[in-house]
Amino acid sequence: MTNIKNDDEQRAQLIAEMRKAEQQRKVNYREQALRLFPHVCGRCSREFSGKKLSELTVHHRDHNHDNNPPDGSNWELLCLYCHDHEHTRGVQADRPADTRESTGPTLAHSPFAGLSERLKPTD
Repeated sequence: MTNIKNDDEQRAQLIAEMRKAEQQRKVNYREQALRLFPHVCGRCSREFSGKKLSELTVHHRDHNHDNNPPDGSNWELLCLYCHDHEHTRGVQADRPADTRESTGPTLAHSPFAGLSERLKPTD
């Protein structure tokens, strides 16, 4: 019983250390990226300063969060929205083609088109 308890405690301690190391790594590359690059979203060109700077994220171009070269060549600063869109694009591209294209109504579709003709009384 004590071995299980010790194993659980060691596992919890290891996980806590890994999370702390990951958080520290994130802080370091984010601070470095903010020093290297202008505080502008690389996609929408929105500028950030003051409290809004927290909305600017570091995107890893190769999607490998452990690839953090000191020159920042694997990073780009993106706002929260563009960063989310960047990761959603990959998910959408991985979906099967038949689920990506809708055969249903488009934005140009009007559900009330021809309604007046349908509502006319028939003789």
